[in-house]
Amino acid sequence: MIPQRRFQTVRMSRPGLRPKNGSRNQACSRPQRLAGNGIDETGWRTEFLRAASGGVLLLCAWFQATVTLAQAPAAPTSNGLKPLLTLPEYCEGIVFDHAGNGYVSHGRWITKFTLDGRHEMWAETGSPNGHKILADGTHVVCDLSQRAVLHLQADGKPLPPVASACNGQPLKGPNDLSLDVVNEGLYFTDPEGSNSDNPIGTIHYLDRAGTTHQLDHGLAYPNGIVLCPAGKRLYVSESGRNRVLAYDVNGPGRIGGRRVFAELPARDPAKGQIKNLPDGMCLDVAGNLYVAHYGMQLVEVLDPKGRLIRQLDGGNLMTSNVAFGGTDMDQLFVTGALQSGAGAVFRLEPGVKGIVVLPPRR
Repeated sequence: MIPQRRFQTVRMSRPGLRPKNGSRNQACSRPQRLAGNGIDETGWRTEFLRAASGGVLLLCAWFQATVTLAQAPAAPTSNGLKPLLTLPEYCEGIVFDHAGNGYVSHGRWITKFTLDGRHEMWAETGSPNGHKILADGTHVVCDLSQRAVLHLQADGKPLPPVASACNGQPLKGPNDLSLDVVNEGLYFTDPEGSNSDNPIGTIHYLDRAGTTHQLDHGLAYPNGIVLCPAGKRLYVSESGRNRVLAYDVNGPGRIGGRRVFAELPARDPAKGQIKNLPDGMCLDVAGNLYVAHYGMQLVEVLDPKGRLIRQLDGGNLMTSNVAFGGTDMDQLFVTGALQSGAGAVFRLEPGVKGIVVLPPRR
C-alpha cells in the first residue's frame, strides 16, 4: 500500500526466474479505499500491514523483487495448507493462459508461474489487479495506478490501453473484469473511492468497437465480476455491503436491474476473522459461484439460486481471488497473503471442475 505511486509513470520489466516457493518478508498492497467499512483512509488492507512483522522497507522489497534468491520452501500455514508459491507482497488477479501457465498480480507487478510453483516476473504495470487473456494470446489487465484496462502483448510488453474513460470522464480505477467471448467485449468494475458511505462505484462494458459504456452506478465498492458461460447472467461482488449482486443480461452490454443474489456471512472475531469483504469470483461447471471472502479465510460457494452450499478454507486470512486451473480444470487456486506479509497462492482440490474462461486460441 504505497499511495504516492498511484499516479506516477511506470515501466515494464521482466526480472529473472525465482526459485519455487521463494518468499519475502514484506507487506504491501494497493491503495484501495473502503473507509466506511472499517478500513481506514490509508488503504484497503492497512490492518494487515500493521500485523506484518518487521516493518520492512519498500526499498528492500524493490531490490528483492528484481533479483533471484535461493530460499527454503514456504512452510505450511496453521491449517496445514502449503502455498504453491509465495511473493513479496499480497497478491490477487489470478488467471491461466492457453498453455496452462498462471499469472498473479501483486504490488507493481504481474508474476507468471507454472503448476510446479516455478515463477518469474512477467510485467510491471504499476498497480495491476483483474486479468484475462484473449483469443490472440494478448492480455487485458485492470490497473489502478493507470486508471485503465491495459492491453499487454503475450510477453508482457504494453500495447495501448483498451479502456481509460467512459462518456468523456476518466475511469476511477478498474478492479476486475470478465470476458464476453461471443460478442468480443468485456465487463469490468470501477470501484475506486467508493464505500458504503460513498457508493460511487460503477460497472462498465467495453464493446467490440472499443467504446466503454456505463451499466450501473451507486455501488459500494463493486469488486469481482463474472459473466456466466451462456452470457445471460452477470455477477458482481459488492465488497462494501458484503453481498453478491446479479443482473440479467439482455444483450451485449445490456443488463436488467440489479438484485441481491446472496448476502454473505458476517465475520466472527472469535474465529480470528477480521473483515467480510467479498472479492474475486469464478464458476464451476455446475454453475456454482466461488467467492473469495477477504478477511474471513474462506471461499464461499453459492449455488445458482444464491444459497450457501459450501465453505472452503482459503489457506489465508486475506483470501482475495480464485480461479480454476490445472490439466483437468479441477484445481482451485486461491490468492492472498500470509501473516508474514508475503503474498501466497494456494491450490485446493474441490472435487469439481471449473468452467474454462479462455476463448479458443486463434
